[in-house]
Amino acid sequence: MRHRLRLGLVLLVLSVCPSSTRAEAPACKSALHEGAKYIVCEVDLRRHSVRLFWRKPDGQPYGYLSSLPRSLDRHSGRLLFATNAGMYDLDERPVGLYVESGRELVRVNTRAGPGNFHMRPNGVLFVAQAFAGVMETRAFLRQKPQADFATQSGPMLVIDGRLHPRFARHGGSLKYRSGVGSRDPDTLIFAVSEQEVSFGAFAHLFRDELRCPNALFLDGGSATSFFAPEMGRSSNLLPLGPMIGVYARAD
Repeated sequence: MRHRLRLGLVLLVLSVCPSSTRAEAPACKSALHEGAKYIVCEVDLRRHSVRLFWRKPDGQPYGYLSSLPRSLDRHSGRLLFATNAGMYDLDERPVGLYVESGRELVRVNTRAGPGNFHMRPNGVLFVAQAFAGVMETRAFLRQKPQADFATQSGPMLVIDGRLHPRFARHGGSLKYRSGVGSRDPDTLIFAVSEQEVSFGAFAHLFRDELRCPNALFLDGGSATSFFAPEMGRSSNLLPLGPMIGVYARAD
């Protein structure tokens, strides 16, 4: 009788107090779209905090996703996952706009040039305390939304529900790719390809499968630009520039 009572109490506690790990983890999962494999993470700004990182307090770049703080402070939740946050130079300096903790450390880049970043339109991921979004660069400059954190990258994958005009559905180069889309002011969707895909296929993932009216390419060429120890994903092999960390909220 005593054993049955103890078992009942255990089951009651488990039903009332679910695992904290399960409660705080974002919905990261494997996804298959048009025959290609991805990792997709849905971030809810009401439960998660999104932060950008570039340089340590000593001024040196973090370089590696595994070097990011495992919590924001003693009152916050733990680091859930991390990924790259856009293009950077040989010295790991962001190519375009970079805002961290409300401070603009690198100005917006509207110059013409070669490469993916300059495949206009490019765009900006911005995060405030209670909302976030992805916006084409010119629209961002016009509207000037509040931003505690922001990073500029390119090209845009989806702009107001339409694919970037230079993308063919299945043509073009095949690369490992990472990106972010905004579904609504509370929700960001991150995706990292597990195999080489075209820009067109990656854009269709965000628009058609993930239902993001706006999405931004972050970077490509590496299968190790996603760090999530609980998913068995280790850190990058070569140093990165700006990085994104997603944390559980403590409140």
